[in-house]
Amino acid sequence: MRYLKSIAVGLSIGLLPSFVLAQGAEVPFGGLQNDPSLPIEISADQLNISQADGTAIFKGNVLIGQGELRISAGLVLVEYSAADGASTGKISRLLASNGVTVVNGAEAAEAERAEYTIDNGTLVMSGNVILTQGENALAAEHMVIDLNTGVASLEGRVRTIFQTGGN
Repeated sequence: MRYLKSIAVGLSIGLLPSFVLAQGAEVPFGGLQNDPSLPIEISADQLNISQADGTAIFKGNVLIGQGELRISAGLVLVEYSAADGASTGKISRLLASNGVTVVNGAEAAEAERAEYTIDNGTLVMSGNVILTQGENALAAEHMVIDLNTGVASLEGRVRTIFQTGGN
């Protein structure tokens, strides 16, 4: 009986990390580290600019490049910084939707939506997030990446597949 209790306690402790990981996880993202001060290049099938609210909407096959970071989406709203009520021409935030893919090196992430805040180097992805790092994969509903440090936090029923490198 004591032996069965030991096995039950051992299994409980062994499963605890899996339970914690299912609630939220923090993952190193060396490949998704990026310098937010680098210039941003955007191409798309169509562009609509609004001087009134200081935004631009890129539609259709949108491709964004900044350093090694690449973002693709169906639609991207660009918000510009403002000073004294006038646009500075400096991009402050990118809001991507309609299927977003982020690639940097061997790491890639997909989601329904993404928000990239340039000044603090934060990329927030939401809606069926899938992250691949080499042969490993993680899935969640929400992911926040600090592009300055290369650290990501995933939340919302986190699921993982890690390759063990076995024979």
